[in-house]
Amino acid sequence: MTSEACSGSRCARSGTLRRRVMDEDTAVLIDMAPRPEKGDSYGSTGRPSEPGGHQAAACRAGTLANPRIDFVLVWEEDLRLGRQQDNASRDKTALHRAWRETFLDNLRVAGLHVDQRDIQDEDSAVHYVLLSAPWAVLCYYAEDLRLKLPLQELPNQASNWSAGLLQWLGVPNILLEDVPDVPPEYYSCQFKVSKLSRFLGSDNQDTFFTCTNRHQIIFEILAKTPYGHEKKGLFGVDQLLSQGVFRAAFPLHDGPFTAPPEGLRATGLSQRHILFRHWAHWRKWYKYQPLDHVRRYFGEKVALYFAWLGFYTCWLLPAAVVGTLVFLVGCFMAFSDTPTQEVCSSADSFEMCPLCLDCPFWLLSSACAQVQAGRLFDHEGTVFFSSFVALWAVLFLEYWKRKSATLAYRWGCSDFEDIEERPRPQFAASAPTTAPNPITGVDEPYFPRRSRVHRVLAGSVVVAMMVAVVVMCLVSIILYRAIMAILVSRSDNTLLAAWASRIASLTGSVVNLVFILILSKLYVALAHVLTRWEMHRTQTRFEDAFTLKVFIFQFVNFYSSPIYIAFFKGRFVGYPGSYHSLFGVRNEECAAGGCLIELAQELLVIMVGKQVINNVQEILVPKLKGWWQKFRLRSKRKVGASTAAGQAPWEADYELLPCEGLFDEYLEMVLQFGFVTIFVAACPLAPLFALLNNWVEIRLDARKFVCERRRPVAQRAQDVGIWFPILAGITHLAVISNAFLLAFSSDFLPRAYYRWTRAGDLRGFVNFTLARAPPTFAAEHNRTCRYRAFREDDGRYSWTYWHLLAIRLAFVIVFEHVVFSISHVLDLLVPDIPESVEVKVKREYYLAKQALAENEALLGTSEVKDGRPPASETNLGPQA
Repeated sequence: MTSEACSGSRCARSGTLRRRVMDEDTAVLIDMAPRPEKGDSYGSTGRPSEPGGHQAAACRAGTLANPRIDFVLVWEEDLRLGRQQDNASRDKTALHRAWRETFLDNLRVAGLHVDQRDIQDEDSAVHYVLLSAPWAVLCYYAEDLRLKLPLQELPNQASNWSAGLLQWLGVPNILLEDVPDVPPEYYSCQFKVSKLSRFLGSDNQDTFFTCTNRHQIIFEILAKTPYGHEKKGLFGVDQLLSQGVFRAAFPLHDGPFTAPPEGLRATGLSQRHILFRHWAHWRKWYKYQPLDHVRRYFGEKVALYFAWLGFYTCWLLPAAVVGTLVFLVGCFMAFSDTPTQEVCSSADSFEMCPLCLDCPFWLLSSACAQVQAGRLFDHEGTVFFSSFVALWAVLFLEYWKRKSATLAYRWGCSDFEDIEERPRPQFAASAPTTAPNPITGVDEPYFPRRSRVHRVLAGSVVVAMMVAVVVMCLVSIILYRAIMAILVSRSDNTLLAAWASRIASLTGSVVNLVFILILSKLYVALAHVLTRWEMHRTQTRFEDAFTLKVFIFQFVNFYSSPIYIAFFKGRFVGYPGSYHSLFGVRNEECAAGGCLIELAQELLVIMVGKQVINNVQEILVPKLKGWWQKFRLRSKRKVGASTAAGQAPWEADYELLPCEGLFDEYLEMVLQFGFVTIFVAACPLAPLFALLNNWVEIRLDARKFVCERRRPVAQRAQDVGIWFPILAGITHLAVISNAFLLAFSSDFLPRAYYRWTRAGDLRGFVNFTLARAPPTFAAEHNRTCRYRAFREDDGRYSWTYWHLLAIRLAFVIVFEHVVFSISHVLDLLVPDIPESVEVKVKREYYLAKQALAENEALLGTSEVKDGRPPASETNLGPQA
């Protein structure tokens, strides 16, 4: 394969691009002196000032007969349209062609090797642009991006507490597996061209920079290269993709994931095949994840997501075990509970008032099955489980902080957000001014804080409007339930009439799920527009702002209906003869089994239903899209090259689906965490369903990244971002929610009050919880009836109601204070950063300082001997 071996440097941000014609055999030298701290180019690939004086030849890029392909750009062309287009379409096509040619020319000027391969038939053509970075460009941008590279190799520090525990107990660990080609670990520091000799492997230009380093460097160039006026936003490959100038931009996978030829040793396996064999394969569902391999191939951001998902799934195991035991206790109590037996054996002793306007009178004994089902979730064990989950969530977050700090150190990204992360190219191009970075002292693009605050406030108003839309949908579902209950109760079918309330509730849950999925798609697109408009400096802040917007909406979207059932349904009904109404429709009452069983049903429909739908989408939709992509592209290939064996790597990767990032994966898991914790008092089986789903989710996501998606650009990350504060907020909300659920929605406190004041065996408890309809209502219908409430015969609240209200409020206060106090103690007892990690951080800092200081001294001595000024006094940049 031949390629256009071009080399160059950055063009000035405010100037025009200049091209330096060079012979292919000319060596490119990068000056070893530190570059000037001021005037750094953030908005485009700019050229620093021309260097003068002597140059050291530590970084050298010669001719490459076969340059390594690091990145691929693709665009498709419909040759039939050239003969059929109108003037407007021709102008658009010509504009896209001019943009594309300018962009590729500027990539050559930036120093990249650019080669083009075409696949064409009579009607269409697919054009592949193959990009590779010479050694000089890699060195220059590695320093510009502040990449961390290895100084000294370390023994592998990967540790697993469960493996250590099983080893200490002498139990065989079936989760452990030896994965070949374990990535080595290093002490590392920020790369400096002038200190090149101090870094491990600097003598081998082919392997010194890893694949992920090369991808990050090339994507940085692609993201900042202009194809028009920068202030108009005409720069960067993302903009070209959104305009349809290019169809795809992606780094190449490391070979196929299928099995290598027979006889190939494990050491000869590609990184991608190792990940498939030991991570993405369904047979590995019970094995530890090879996180170091994931990080080496996909970068820290993807690896941190899978580390968090695996950590969360492991912690779900004890919660699922305890929740299942609590549920089994409920199964036993459903048939041995005295009040439940009283309901089932009451015959016609309790005639109940109608549950809706046109509903008939009914017997409490007809609701025996519903009361028994409610007892599965509403018993004394639920109180223990709610406390357990609250403390479990606190411990989970505390130990994840330790795990996250350990991984961030091992992967060299502990100070990424504070020091190493650069401004977004879109922010840099649109920022009206510059200001020095308070940490690095370098002039960076700056957007006034006050203006950003105004934009954030305006965006918050839009978010509030969307939340109001969700509330309106909730009100419509409430009305639907009430109307559906009336219609079903009028049915001639006795069974349907008896289950009218339950049918209305179940169908309402399904309708609510449909509303949730539709509104989610609309709001995500709106949140993207708002977040771009707010002008956030770095990619991390941009993603955090976007995540917070979407989560606020999704929180209201998914949790509004459960919150209504848990805390509002049946609270404002009134009493017979004086019922309250909403838009002329009588307010809903809880079914005979109580609102807790309805809440459990709602949670299972939304949580399990969403998980099933998501998993089906993640399995079927990519397969259908991938099949269509392969069929569409292979039909364009020339005769004789239609088999997969004849494909070039870039063709095979283009047939894969684009990688869509991690946002949807995080959102799905965090919403699940909310269902597991916020409403766990109503559904102790939620952790079990979450655990079963996550065992599938880990391998499903792994397979998606390894087999079905194009390789994403490796991104660095320090932690899981704003998702951790969101999880902490959910944990605090869960304590409050479960306290109110136990106090106001459960029968736990009324039963305890009845035991203390009347009968310890709970005989007569059913009659105790039922009030009698007022005489006026009984006279109007010529019959008396009962309803669930603590009221006198005239409808006023009884003294029992006020006693119970005081007990309930006291329970909420005590429960919250006890749980929060224990949580605070646990927070103090568990350090956020392990002591061993703190020692290693200090050791790495010492080694980096010593290495760079020694090299600085040696460099200064050699320059004095040569009669040159020290490097620190020069103001030289790279030269093409």
